[in-house]
Amino acid sequence: MASTELNPLYRTLVGFDRIANLMDQAARLDAAPGYPPFNIEQVGDDEFRIELAVAGFTQDDLTIEFKQNSLVVTGQRKPAEQRNFLHRGIAERSFERRFGLADHVRVAGAKLENGLLTIDLVRELPETLKPRKIEIGDAAPKTAKVVEAAANDETEAA
Repeated sequence: MASTELNPLYRTLVGFDRIANLMDQAARLDAAPGYPPFNIEQVGDDEFRIELAVAGFTQDDLTIEFKQNSLVVTGQRKPAEQRNFLHRGIAERSFERRFGLADHVRVAGAKLENGLLTIDLVRELPETLKPRKIEIGDAAPKTAKVVEAAANDETEAA
């Protein structure tokens, strides 16, 4: 059934063999627990920002890892002294939050301020992947024929 729903995409996209894998990965990411809450913001054409609400965590409690188009943020609180809470509403449990990143997206920086972990991302396309205008010319290059003709003239003269 999924293949019939994606037929319009397959007609217009060439070389996207891994689209099913990307959709499976996205489904697994959506099924992840909702802690900690986060925002994803586009701040420019090729600039993005992820904000995670990590109240109670310090820089030493947080780890950010970027590997193969995947960004993994983990929070591991060190055991605190025993406290007697009358109400405990601030979650301080450990977490692991994964984000799938597109090709050529890199982490530009991260900061922790007022309980918000901010991760800045930048998409940097290589020159070979940037759009370029293709000039329309003759079907066969004329310089190739001239080179062949010059080579044939020299062999006939010898």
